Parts: sequence; C-alpha cells; structure tokens
Amino acid sequence: MPPAPLSLPAIHASHVGIWIADAAGRVQRVGRGEAIAAVAATPHLLLNATLTGDRLGYPELSGLDLLELFAFLYPARFAVPTPAGIAATIGITPPKTEEDIAAFLPHATAAMLAGIDDPAWPEREGAWHGLQALARQRWSWAPLVQPRLTTPDADERWLFARLPEWEEQPPRPAPRQVRINPDDVTARLGQLTGDGAERRPGQQEYARATAAIFEPRERKDAPQMLVAEAGTGIGKTLGYLAPAKQWIDQSAGSVCISTFTKALQRQLSRETERLYPDAATHREKVVVRKGRENYLCLLNLEDALQGGFSGRAAILAQLVARWAAYTRDGDMVGGDLPGWLPALFRRNGTTALTDRRGECIYAGCPHFRKCFIERSARAATQADIVIANHALTMVQAARPRDGGAPATRLIFDEGHHLWDAADSMFAAALTGQEAVEIRRWVLGPEGKSRGRRRGLAARLADVASYDEAGDRAIQAAITAAAELPGDGWLGRLSENDPWGAIERLLAAVRGQVYARAADAKGGDSGYGLETELADPDVALVAAAAAASDAVEALLRPLMALGKRLDALVDDPPDWLDGQARARVDGARHSLGTRVDTLGGWLSLLGRVGGPANPDFVDWLAIDRYDGREFDTGLHRHWLDPARPIAEIVYRPAQGVLVTSATLRSGHGSQDAQGGGWTEADIRTGARHMDGGVQHFAVPSPFDYARQSEVLIVTDIARGDLPALAGAYSRLIEASGGGALGLFSAIRRLRIVHARIADRLARAGLPLYAQHVDPLDTGTLVDIFRADPHASLLGTDALRDGVDVPGESLRQVIMEGVPWPRPTILHAARRAAQGGSAYDDMVIRGRIGQAFGRLIRRADDFGQFVMLSPSFPSRLLSAFPEGTPIRRLPLDEAVNHVAAANVERRKSAFAAFSPS
Repeated sequence: MPPAPLSLPAIHASHVGIWIADAAGRVQRVGRGEAIAAVAATPHLLLNATLTGDRLGYPELSGLDLLELFAFLYPARFAVPTPAGIAATIGITPPKTEEDIAAFLPHATAAMLAGIDDPAWPEREGAWHGLQALARQRWSWAPLVQPRLTTPDADERWLFARLPEWEEQPPRPAPRQVRINPDDVTARLGQLTGDGAERRPGQQEYARATAAIFEPRERKDAPQMLVAEAGTGIGKTLGYLAPAKQWIDQSAGSVCISTFTKALQRQLSRETERLYPDAATHREKVVVRKGRENYLCLLNLEDALQGGFSGRAAILAQLVARWAAYTRDGDMVGGDLPGWLPALFRRNGTTALTDRRGECIYAGCPHFRKCFIERSARAATQADIVIANHALTMVQAARPRDGGAPATRLIFDEGHHLWDAADSMFAAALTGQEAVEIRRWVLGPEGKSRGRRRGLAARLADVASYDEAGDRAIQAAITAAAELPGDGWLGRLSENDPWGAIERLLAAVRGQVYARAADAKGGDSGYGLETELADPDVALVAAAAAASDAVEALLRPLMALGKRLDALVDDPPDWLDGQARARVDGARHSLGTRVDTLGGWLSLLGRVGGPANPDFVDWLAIDRYDGREFDTGLHRHWLDPARPIAEIVYRPAQGVLVTSATLRSGHGSQDAQGGGWTEADIRTGARHMDGGVQHFAVPSPFDYARQSEVLIVTDIARGDLPALAGAYSRLIEASGGGALGLFSAIRRLRIVHARIADRLARAGLPLYAQHVDPLDTGTLVDIFRADPHASLLGTDALRDGVDVPGESLRQVIMEGVPWPRPTILHAARRAAQGGSAYDDMVIRGRIGQAFGRLIRRADDFGQFVMLSPSFPSRLLSAFPEGTPIRRLPLDEAVNHVAAANVERRKSAFAAFSPS
C-alpha cells in the first residue's frame, strides 16, 4: 500500500500554466503573480527549482525541491528529472496530465521518504552523518528527513575513510607480436552478437577488414592504418571490438578507443560489458578516461566541506560528498553524477570541486592514495581497453607521462571529428584569460581569494627547501609571473589604462581589432571581432617586443626549474621518497605543459612584424558574448591541423583505425582513388602518412527509400524570423512532437523558442532548448528520449553523438544550410583546400551527421526538413543514396509530416490492438 501523501503545498509551472496544490491536495490553476506570492510566503514542494523559477519569472525561487531529495537518498543513481522520470525510478504511477503534477509531488515525496525505512536501502551508510552537516547548512529537507533517519549503532566512517586506496602495479609488458585469423574474428563477432541475432554481412565484412590494424607493423613510423566508413546501423562498435578482443587475448596487449563525445564513451562502456559480463572483471579490464578537469578533486571537496563554501554552494558540496561515496569513478561530467544536480544551484560550485587549472599537489595531497584521477590513470595502465576522448588521446601522445607502456593499437571512433579536436589541441592563444590562468598557476590565490595556496611555491615546497637552485628558479618565476595580467584586466583595457607588458600588448591588439575589423550590424556576426595579423601598426609591434621579453623572463626560470626536477629524479636525494617522487613527477608534467604554452606564445609574438609561417594562420580577436567583451588576444592555428595528428599520434602507433559513419562527403563523389577518399584522408590526416593506408566502406543496411524522406521547404526566406518560428511550430505540431530542431546561431534558437514554446505546450507538446532551459545537454537529451511528445532545439552539440532510436525522434528540422562562419581561419583553409569544394565538404559532413540522428533502427521512420529555399543541388549527395527528396512549400511539407504521423498512429494501434 503506497504511503499517504505529505500535507504540504506543491507547485508546478510550465509553458501551459501554473498549478498549486494546497496541503489538503486540492489543485487550482493560478496566475504568475499569485504563484510568486504563494511560494515567497511558504516553501512549496516542486520539481527542479531552477526550471520552475524560469517558468515563473522568479529566479530566486526556493522550496522543497524533489531533485535535491533524490540526490541525497539515491546518489549516483540515474533518473530523468521529470515527473514521469522520477515516478519510473521510484516505482509509482506517473501523473497523466500537467494538471495532475502538483498533486503528484506530495505522493512522490512520501514514497521517497518511505524508502528510508527500507532495511535494504543500499545508500544508508553515510546518510546520517551527511544529514547532520546539511542540517547545519539549514537544508530545507532536513526537518522532514531527520525524524525518519535513526542514529546508527556505530559511528559512520567519514567519506575520506570509506574510499578505497589504489595500489601501484608493475608496468604492463609489451604485447606479443601475433597475427589473428579472420575466421576467429567472425566467430568472436558471433559470440558478441548472440546466437539468436540476425547475421549482418556488412558487420562481418567490417570486422574482418578492421582486423588488419592488428597485424605486425612492417617498419618504423608506418602503422597498419585503416580508414573505414561504416554506415549507420552496421554495428561498427561490435565490428571493431570483435577483432580487438581477439588480439587482446592472443597478444596480452591493450587497445585505446578514442571518441569525440561523452555520449559515445558511455555507450562503449555499456557495449564492452559483452566482452566482460562479470561486473568486477569489467571494471578491471575496461577503463573510461577523461581529462583531469572532469573528475572530483577530493582536496577541493574537503576544503568546501570545511568552510570553503557557504550558503547554497555548501549544500551542493554535501550532496556531492554523498555521491562521492557511491560513484563508480568520480567523473563529474558525463559520469554518474546527475547532470541536472549542478544546475539546481544557479551559482554552482562544481567547477571549484575539480582541478581545472592544474593546481594538483599530487603526493602532497592527504587524499593522494584515494584520488579518483590517480586511480583512473593507474587503472588505465593495466586495462585491456581504455576508452578515452580525442583530446586526451592527443595530449597523452604529445606529452606522455611516465607509466606503463602506451596502447599500441588506436581506434578513433567518430573519426570525422579528428580535425576539430586537433584544431583545438594544437592551437596557441595569447589572450588575457590564458595569461591570467598562467599567473594563477604560478602564484596561487591572491588577495581575498579563498582556499589553500596552491601556487608553484606551495606545490614544490620540499624542492625549495632542499634544492637551492630550484628555489631560485621558483622565486624568479614568481617575480616574472607577477607581471602577467591579474584581476580587473578587462576593466583596465576598456579604460585604456593597461598595467604591465602583456596588458599593453592586449590593449594594442584591442585597438587594432577595433580599427580594422568589420563589425556587422544585426545578425549574429557581431558577437566577436577579428582581423588578420598582417601589417601591424607601430604600437602593436613595440608592444609585442616588450611582451616577448616578459614571456621570456617567465619561461627561463620555468625551464631551469624543469631541469632541476629532472636532475632530482635522475639522481634522487635521500629525502625523495615515493610520495615526494610522485609530487615531483606531477610537477614536471604540469610544468612541461606551461613551458609548451609559453613557447607557443613566443613563436606567436615573433610573428608580429615578422614573416608569416605558411603552416599557420594567425589573427587578432576580441571575443564577445551578447555584445560584452570577455577576452582579447592573438591566435594561431595550424592551416591543416591533421598534420600534427599524423606526426604525433599516428606514427608512433603499431596500428590505427579511423572510423565513422560519415567520413566521405557523399554518395555521389568520386576521385582518383575511385571511392571519394581524398576528402576523408584530408579530414583524418591519413594523407600525411607515407603510404600503406587502407580504405574500406560498407553502406548502411537501412532502406532509406522506405524509412526516410527529405523535405526542402522553398518558401521560408532567410532572415525572416517570424516565418522561421511559424514553420518550426507547424512542423512540430504536425508530427506530434518527436522533433529535433538544429540551429547555427544561439540568438535565432532563443527567438524561435520564445515564440513557439507556449503554443506547443498548450497542444500537449513540451519544447526544450539548449541555451534556454537551465539544464545540461545530456539531461535535455535524456528528457527528449523519454517523452515521444517532446521536442528539442539545439546547436552543434546535438548534431553529433545523439542516439535517440524509436518514436522519440522522428523529425529533424534544420533552419537552413549550415554554412561555415566566414572567419579568417575558415577563409585561409578554404583558399588552401580548393575554394568552394572545401565549403561543400564541410557542409555535406554537417548535414550527413544531422541526418544520421534520424534513422537508428530498422523499424524507424523519419523525415528530414531543410528550411532553405535555395538549397544547392550539389549538396544533395549528403543524403544516403535512394532517399526520397522533395522541394515543396511549407504547407505541403506540413501535410507530408502530418500524413506520416497518421500512419505512425495507425501502425501503433494495429500493433497493440487484439487480433
């Protein structure tokens, strides 16, 4: 028998309206003013205070948020943060309509609190201790939870006593040189797909082809390399896991699988459970790796729990501590920390709970042996399969750390994103924000900044104490770093009162950008300003020379310190025990990163007034958001960022697979290789390898002629925002929701959302949007996936890596052709890669990825709508061969979508009606 609902008022607000349930459960619809007055006077039960506050227009809304209670009771458990999602997780009946939600919340609260009485509640340990801390912070739920939570018989272990310690392991030996039999690969694939699974010839061909990268390498710097395109639905994940596992078993080697999106990392982690069904074995053999800024820093958490945070941020820290005791790996971004939790705290402090500036003190930390980051790094050296991301894989190749032998076989899934990942990884930027970060890394917190000092002197205190030359280098670096921009630098630039050589450089950059850049009025191009680094004026040249001296003054002592640290490791003194050695090793790594950054700055400054380097594109920029400046500086990118991928990442490996569903530009393209591989080799960097690169392609098994339709709407003029909003609204209504709307500009997304959200909500069609709703992208996708009537608007992040099979995604709407932004960098690459052909390659890739969201299963049907009256015919090859393509006005497109929706309903009714 379900528990009786709590006698507390509750509120639910949406685009449809606002409902309040009183303490007796009576529900009434109220106006915004009445609702604000009610919640300001009495705390109400609600679900997601931040989102509800946005709906009310009352951002300071507070109350009894069920999501906070869920995070306390069920840390590290997944739940979609909607009434239906919470109901499904705790096992109660969900509300049927929006009008029922306010009355549902007291029932859901009672059910959640009743779980405390369950002797089998798995998250009981630590709850009592955590609640006492939350009560001291005046957490609104504490008075309701405390009567149900009895004092434990024995003292509970504190979080930092509960976490297990990692242990050092000997380095993993190099893999044996073996050759795997293609027949064994086919048999292994059959085991993974299961006896009853349909045999897919395309997947088998793909698995046998990818086995080639596990052949022994013939010569140095020439890995066995395969560039493979596998159409959506082939099952490429199991296709490359089958030969990988066969090679691992025979060679005792390890494989690194690199992805671009966190969503695919999670998917791969689930798929590898087929290789290692036992949970404990899977944790040992498969490790997900991300950059250290993704993981909870236990030292920062301890600082927050002991007074470093106050107010709402202190409550967040306590809830994160609850989660830390139950998390699998401490991953705060895309791991098992609920993505919606930080968003409940408008000024959330999760960024302060990670190591985002490389301030880790390594073995000097009292929690070093329990550190999530160190545990993950060490587990990766022993794992059979490491699932990393492109950025981390490139970082580790460029700046390897001491440890076990690196994986000799690399698999790059989502290979079409290698270009973008390398473009960010191998770029250089001397900007105000970057300079402030270097200053903080050397000096630590300044002035009234809270927290421990973790500057260079604090991290290397023992080195300074025992090594005179090292101490001199540290002090010289501190003196030089004090000349870098500090707090308030943006204000000083705007007042034309720069302080120090770097700020004077930034002031000169700012002046030249404003003098030469074209600031387009209207549209979206006015958000940032840039100009080429060509023919600099006298003031900029002089400022660059002085800035170069300032950078050198910092670089010299840091390089000297690096040599001292190397000498300590090579000839260790008596005091350099294991922990001190680990601290020095960590400092060497972070020091090397900063030395590389400063070296890049010097090279960039040398370009001012000097000759251009044909391998790079250099420019000056002022970064702005909503018209407000937030950064200024000089930028350098590789003209072809795939070149350093080939040199730094591919060549040292024994075997490399680069794979994706959209590596080539379209089904109609051919080249001298006879398969359209030229553009794929440009995007992946394969063209920079000295021969030996193999290519393989297998088309999607889906029947796109039957399962899909492309509708190109011809009567929505570019720039007509009312017409654009009306088109989105009518198309979403015609499909009954299930639409993914893609925009190339945040401004247009917000305008369209504001115009149509209320109208769609009144039709029972919820609409969510990136950059509007205070939820992270992963949570928005979870909500969208869970509700077939919901629709989602977003930008580039939703064009890739979103896997929503079935009814929840049946229409993709693009606001227009996703033309590349006309930046200086794009113009240079366009000129170097064949002009409009380069543009077409980029656009076809974007459209192909967007279309790929639509059909994910053999029984899916979807419509792709392009709101562009002048869609070029040459871009039609972006769609799979055989896909029906129609150019038609909006009215006819709406009719097509509505007819497909009627057919869908008929099919669903026939499937569930009795025979």
